[in-house]
Amino acid sequence: MKRKWIILLLFLLITFIGYKYVYQEHRDIKTEKAEFVVNSTALANEFSTNSNDSEKKYLNKTIEIQGSISEISGKTITLNHMIFCQFNTEIKTTLKIDQTIKIKGRFIGFDDLLEIVKIDQSSIIE
Repeated sequence: MKRKWIILLLFLLITFIGYKYVYQEHRDIKTEKAEFVVNSTALANEFSTNSNDSEKKYLNKTIEIQGSISEISGKTITLNHMIFCQFNTEIKTTLKIDQTIKIKGRFIGFDDLLEIVKIDQSSIIE
């Protein structure tokens, strides 16, 4: 009987640990402090020189980027034709093409084919 209780306890402990691992709290990128503050042109140049090392450096990190808007569409803004920033909600500001802005977000990858840096959970810093 004692053995059954130990097995049940171990099963519950493993289940609890697994649940906590799978359902971790979500990060709030908007309130996090940026680990890197960069210019969009410098960031794009860094990736064009050595994309593998740059991707390891920035992956899943909060970064703040300053650049010129080259495209605005729904929930996305592209800076200097090289940085693709995705927002969680529709962009409802009076932003214009060629306007310089600062955006904070999480780096999620580099598209080798299009040579575009991808950022998600973006927010405009004013």
